[in-house]
Amino acid sequence: MKMKKILVTGATGYIGSNLIPKLIECGYSVRCMVRDERRIRSQAWYEDVDVVEADVFDTDSLDKALGGIDSAYYLIHSMSVGKDFHQQDLIAANNFGWSAKKYGVKQLIYLGALGDSESNLSIHLRSRQETGKILRKSGVPVTEFRAAVIVGSGSLS
Repeated sequence: MKMKKILVTGATGYIGSNLIPKLIECGYSVRCMVRDERRIRSQAWYEDVDVVEADVFDTDSLDKALGGIDSAYYLIHSMSVGKDFHQQDLIAANNFGWSAKKYGVKQLIYLGALGDSESNLSIHLRSRQETGKILRKSGVPVTEFRAAVIVGSGSLS
């Protein structure tokens, strides 16, 4: 039986860097997508993964990240880019979703945020909800997990 190949975006973040060793432990073949490989070289799992430098704002770079992938964790958030992060989140999700569709990815797994889409959400929470919608528009099945604030050593919260 062929080992499932899983892509983890956001590998330098709190969730991604903690998820990767668990996936390896479960026997998955893991590819990490990062903008700068140097940021993960110190990770204990670095030698056990395939690392690809790519950026969701450069669709050509997504080719090498998504080729041959069965499932992809979408753990990208643009909040640190400034006040237009909401628009950046939507562009990033659109680029990633359509590239995943192009390469035959069978499942996207997205970590969003809690919140009732019918209520008056903050720009941040609305962005998390709309990112999930954009990913689903690609036609690739999406599993969306919604979490409240995630607190831990190394998390932005």
